[in-house]
Amino acid sequence: MFTYDPGFTSTGELRVARSPIIDGDKGVLLYRGYPIEQLAENGDFLETCYLLLYGELPTAAQKADFDQRVTRHTMVHEQMARFFTRLPPRRASDGGHGRLVGALSAFYHDSTDISDPHQRMVASMRMIAKMPTLAAMAYKYTIGQPFVYPLNSLDYASNFLRMCFAVPARSTR
Repeated sequence: MFTYDPGFTSTGELRVARSPIIDGDKGVLLYRGYPIEQLAENGDFLETCYLLLYGELPTAAQKADFDQRVTRHTMVHEQMARFFTRLPPRRASDGGHGRLVGALSAFYHDSTDISDPHQRMVASMRMIAKMPTLAAMAYKYTIGQPFVYPLNSLDYASNFLRMCFAVPARSTR
């Protein structure tokens, strides 16, 4: 559990609490009652995201809708690329990533009211969609290669791998 107390002046406190999803003595990790092994073997990342957001596994129609909603938000504002120019390449993938996530609120300020459940869901969807793009951009920046934009015809994991390892000068076919 992470708590924020203004008296700490810009610091937080991390408290370790007992969790109903982890039983370290038994070596059990559950997400909303499902063993992590079952989710890893039978599902995918976006299905697990759905489970964590909505509390239940999606039906086939819900899964298709969720995947489509995430996929259409994979692009980041073009100005996000300029944030990298402020960082030395070796810092882009560690400390810089947190700054990029924070910067998203400047471009997507229509979903920053945490008291509004709809805005929280929109922000969650955008974060799930944009994190692979930002991570791939950070990786490409550290190795000195141009960014590769998302290709929404690919699934989530394939798109991330393509953005990390494709080279614009080479065909991926």
